This record gives sequence, C-alpha cells and structure tokens, in this order.
Amino acid sequence: MQRLRRMRANGMLRALAAETRADVSKLIYPVFVRGGENVKEEVPSMPGVYRYSADRLGEVADAVAEAGVAGVMLFGIPEQKDESGSGAYDENGVVPRAIRFFKDHFRKTGKSFLVAADICLCEYTSHGHCGMLVGGEVDNDGSLPLHAKAALAAAEAGADMVAPSSMMDGVVGAVRRALDGAGFSSLPIMAYSAKFASAFYGPFRDAADSAPKSGDRKSYQMDVRNAREAVREIEADEVEGADIVMVKPALAFLDVVKTARERTLLPLAVYNVSGEYSMVKAAAKEGWLDEKRTVTEIMAAFFRAGADIVITYHALDFARWQKEAEVQG
Repeated sequence: MQRLRRMRANGMLRALAAETRADVSKLIYPVFVRGGENVKEEVPSMPGVYRYSADRLGEVADAVAEAGVAGVMLFGIPEQKDESGSGAYDENGVVPRAIRFFKDHFRKTGKSFLVAADICLCEYTSHGHCGMLVGGEVDNDGSLPLHAKAALAAAEAGADMVAPSSMMDGVVGAVRRALDGAGFSSLPIMAYSAKFASAFYGPFRDAADSAPKSGDRKSYQMDVRNAREAVREIEADEVEGADIVMVKPALAFLDVVKTARERTLLPLAVYNVSGEYSMVKAAAKEGWLDEKRTVTEIMAAFFRAGADIVITYHALDFARWQKEAEVQG
C-alpha cells in the first residue's frame, strides 16, 4: 500500500517535502504616516499597528531592515483634508516627507529596503471618496490627473514604486504616462488591479480616517461576488503598463488569486488586509487561536495560491517567528 505518512514522520522530512515556502523577503509592511512631531499612536482596532509622524520612522526603518522584509507601503494621514484631496499630491505632504526621511536614514545607516507609496485620494478628501465628486458622484476621468500628480510627488521624493489603489478606470495608464513624461520611465507600478468592495477594510479606515462620509465605494471597487471580472481588471492594467498586479483582500479571495496566477505572467501581489489581521489578533487575545501557527498557515495559503508578494501587517511578527524557528532548528 502507499504510505504517504512516510514523508511526514519528522520535521526534517516535512521540510524536505514542503511544496510551498513563505519567504520573508517577499513581504511588504504597510505603514501609516501622519502629520505632527514625535507621534506614535496605536490604532485601536489594529493591535500592534501604529500611526507615526515622519520623525519617528527611524524605529520602523530599523525594525523592517532587521526583519529582512522586502519593504514598506506608505499610507498618509494629512492634518487637513479638502474636496480635491490636495494633500495627496502636495510635494511636502506626509508621504513625500516620509519617503525623504527613509532615504536619508538609509544614507546614514547603510541599510535599505523598498519604499512604495500607495496612490489614492480617499485619506485626503473631506468626503472620503477615492476621487473628486461632481454632483455627488465620483468623477472618474476628472480624478485621473490628480492621481498622476500624487504619483509624481512620490516619485520626485524618491519612492521606489507607486501603487495606484483607487480602482478608477484608466488610473494605471494615467500614472504611467505621467511618470514617463517626467523622466521616471524606470519606476514600477504595482496596480491594485482586483480590489473588491469588501467589509474587511474596516480597521484600515479607522487607521487612515478614510471612510466615506456618504455612500460607499461599490460603484468603483469590485463586486465581491465576481471573479471573471477580476481577470478583466488585471488584463486592463497589464495593457496600461502595470508591472505588478494585485488581488485585495487576500484571505477570502484565494480563488481569485489562483485564477489570476494562471492568467498573468506578471508578478502577483496580495494584500492581507486590516480586517483579516484584526480578526486573528482578536481571537489570539481571547486564546481562541494560536497566533503564530494561524499566521504561518495563512502566509502559506497566500503563496500556495500563487502569490509572489504579500502585503501584510503581520510581516514583522512573521519574520521574527521565522528567525526564532531557524535558531531552534
């Protein structure tokens, strides 16, 4: 008879036969940056996640470099908001300042990692939508130049990658043309290609103060019931010039991740979003789950489904657990 258990008999054999490796160097750590000075405040709905003022980012830089994760994704929380989200494309806004801080820190310490900038308007608009409103509706085409300006502000500050996340039709192409026209033709774009209108974003909106003041985002983010449409979105972003495509959220959409992996040759990212993170943290706090084992299993699922890159708030913890396992091994 076949004895499949032979290769599960001990840890060495299981490691030898493992089909998937969750690689720390493929993780990106999201970071929330706000105005002010000497600020580090925990996000109430996301234990272990903080909002930082730019001058406090040195501790983030050191932790990320020590962990060996690929880099950070920056999200800005401005001190003031307006109808057009002008803080998103202010060259002295919170994200450009954070990018310059990281680059200066790298020069001083000799340590570096990828610095990516999320490109959207929702954190910066007084109404909380990802584009300008005209007559109470999001103006898709009128919002594209503002996203392009935000990408340019990040590029000029020294970002290694920009990530347009608004799900405006044509946003990747608008950003690509703007970057190319300004001499940033080598700067890659990570597109939030299949971003669903999900309930799992709640804690993020708490962290970034980005919930819509009225209505919702279902007219521009994807319907959670659709999978074929995700392929169309990914293919559209490929044509417009995306260098990396993404599925967001990750955990409840692994079928979409698997399909995307089969349909695209581009690097594929997934975003392990705030709600997914907070559920694990809450259950672990109550003793209902083993946090380390649960997160390790979730990371394996992402890579097993076909992801090349995972954006996750668990990145630093996961990296620490991996190092501890190596020492013990």
